[in-house]
Amino acid sequence: MRMNKIKQQKLSIQENLVNAGDKTTTSQSSLKDDEEDVQADGPSSEPSKKKKKKSKSKKKKEPLEQTNPPSIPVHELFPSGEYPEGEIQQYKDDNLWRLTSEEKRELERLEKPMYNAVRQAAEVHRQVRKYMRSIIKPGMLMMDLCETLENMVRKLIKENGLQAGIAFPTGCSLNWVAAHWTPNSGDKTVLQYDDVMKLDFGTHMDGHIVDCAFTVAFNPMFNPLLEASREATNTGIKESGIDVRLCDVGAAIQEVMESYEVEINGKVFQVKSIRNLNGHSIGPYQIHAGKSVPIVKGGEQTKMEEGEFYAIETFASTGKGYVREDLECSHYMKNFDVGHIPLRLPRAKQLLGTINKHFSTLAFCRRYLDRIGETKYLMALKNLCDAGIVQPYPPLCDVKGSYVSQFEHTILLRPTCKEVISRGDDY
Repeated sequence: MRMNKIKQQKLSIQENLVNAGDKTTTSQSSLKDDEEDVQADGPSSEPSKKKKKKSKSKKKKEPLEQTNPPSIPVHELFPSGEYPEGEIQQYKDDNLWRLTSEEKRELERLEKPMYNAVRQAAEVHRQVRKYMRSIIKPGMLMMDLCETLENMVRKLIKENGLQAGIAFPTGCSLNWVAAHWTPNSGDKTVLQYDDVMKLDFGTHMDGHIVDCAFTVAFNPMFNPLLEASREATNTGIKESGIDVRLCDVGAAIQEVMESYEVEINGKVFQVKSIRNLNGHSIGPYQIHAGKSVPIVKGGEQTKMEEGEFYAIETFASTGKGYVREDLECSHYMKNFDVGHIPLRLPRAKQLLGTINKHFSTLAFCRRYLDRIGETKYLMALKNLCDAGIVQPYPPLCDVKGSYVSQFEHTILLRPTCKEVISRGDDY
């Protein structure tokens, strides 16, 4: 009897083990079938942990969106470090071969870091001007307009000494003033409904400058004047290219510009190109690098060359089409090629040290000196100008009562194609 009981117990234990094995097999197969249907509130398991980690990493990779008003530095919006190309235009027939040349493509690959730096500066320009165009309105103090724009540039480009920042003072010249006017401290000028304002500002990365401008006018009667300079600038860009003569670009610009007329308060004006204003080549830390792009026929027979940057800018006027220096000076720039010049005034030496540290050969204005804590510097600044170390750039004006509009883009003559670096959806 005792032996029979022991045998029965062994049999029941074996049956239980078999049944448990079946259940384990069933549960394992069901786990395999349901691996992908992990419940968030169920008991934790290895597959569910992996899924959760993946979803968290995806959230981190979601691209940032710019705020309104813009406040996020542009480099955070492009974590890959690659910035958008500008508008690509092909060269004309005799240079079409460049597009497929492996040698020219290799040259571009070598220059990619530099291209990327200037594209970053261009992206900052686009984002800042888009916001400014949305808020500019009659009644704004010109000082507030400039400081809002400049502080935004500093934030979006993440200003860093001479490595990144503003390339030159914000030009906001009004009506017959064509260029080089920005308010000095204490200026109370207010933007009016019938004003024509040229908003010309620059950004730079490692000294690679983006020089770009547009015109703001609230009264629609000025629209043909704005269209004249916008289309003339686009023509200048289209005609530019490697081995193109600068005088030919000027002739094409003038032909388009002077095909326009504008009626202002019942009087019709033939639009004129301002003959003593030009576009220009751009170099590292050098806004005017030596070559001028005329906006009338005639001028230099010099040719554009591969690898050069140009600011193609045009000025349309209802006045004489000729500017002169006038009004209080605000813009200054250290001469690019100036050597050592001895200075007697200790204050002038100290001011030159400040200019070298903060601006080097980039243009600056009196507001910028105020901002970094300089005071009572006018006599020292005049001394630097008289010595030929610093060059003053007073406002450039056509005849009083006339109106001037301006549009401008920075282009790069790449080995394979022409890139309009500063092109945007707006112009």
